[in-house]
Amino acid sequence: MASRDDVCVLLPTYNEAATIADVVGGYRAEGLENVVVIDGGSEDGTRERAAEAGARVVEQSGDGKGQAVREAVRDHVDADYVLMADADATYDAADADAMLEPLLSGEAEHVIGDRFADMREGAMTRLNRIGNRLINGAFRLIHGEDYGDILSGYRAFTRESFQQLTLSAEGFGIETEMAVECVKHDVPVAVVPITYRPRPSGSDTNLNPVRDGGIIFLELFRKAKTNNPLFYFGSVGAASTTAGLAVAAYVLYDWIAYGIGHQILAIVAAAGVLLGFQLLMFGFLADMMLSLHREQIRRLDGRRDGDG
Repeated sequence: MASRDDVCVLLPTYNEAATIADVVGGYRAEGLENVVVIDGGSEDGTRERAAEAGARVVEQSGDGKGQAVREAVRDHVDADYVLMADADATYDAADADAMLEPLLSGEAEHVIGDRFADMREGAMTRLNRIGNRLINGAFRLIHGEDYGDILSGYRAFTRESFQQLTLSAEGFGIETEMAVECVKHDVPVAVVPITYRPRPSGSDTNLNPVRDGGIIFLELFRKAKTNNPLFYFGSVGAASTTAGLAVAAYVLYDWIAYGIGHQILAIVAAAGVLLGFQLLMFGFLADMMLSLHREQIRRLDGRRDGDG
């Protein structure tokens, strides 16, 4: 039976000296002694304070949260289960039990903490709330699953399931990429309500809402190429077809109303419509191939389970 001794708390950090000692101490007080801090080159004493609080501290070889998480799980974590959180004291160590329970019971292999279940006043700006809702809505539309809060940094997962995921995001897009990859690889996911608090005074965020939000939207769309090709190619095809038809309508109106011909625009309109239909057809074919591939994978997995 899995236990807390099989859990490693993973805290990626960058200039979190104001909060890191309290965060490490909070998890150790909850009985989670194995705390790994992977630091991205902090210049404010974060590493020293983390070590004094009882964490094992390693220095990141690259840049960005995504790279830090991949490196930590690959090279510095040997536990079967990982509880990942931000080091800014916005997450509550008391929620660790709820986050780990679906893993330790075998119900799920990846757990997402839903910040909107108990978001304290001032924890998130109105702009960030709107952006989060839009991104979660786009995720449901594109990838067909509702994980509640895919941008949450409070995660718990089995090390084995993490190694199945193909991750390349360098920065804050890592959470989105993990959610998409869980859908792609049929990783059982549980969503757990958690508390989300404001950052303490003196602790500055490393997140740029506009820049990082744009990166996340692009990542959602890019990942649709292999996870939902009908949406990926279909959306571009629909846009091309619509633009082509709009230009064609203008050309036709000018020709009927004024006898003016727009040969070049007519060619552009025809090309847009033709390209759009081709992309739509390609999207349908790619979606059929993906469905057949997934069905084949399920059958192979079923056979392996039967042999086992």
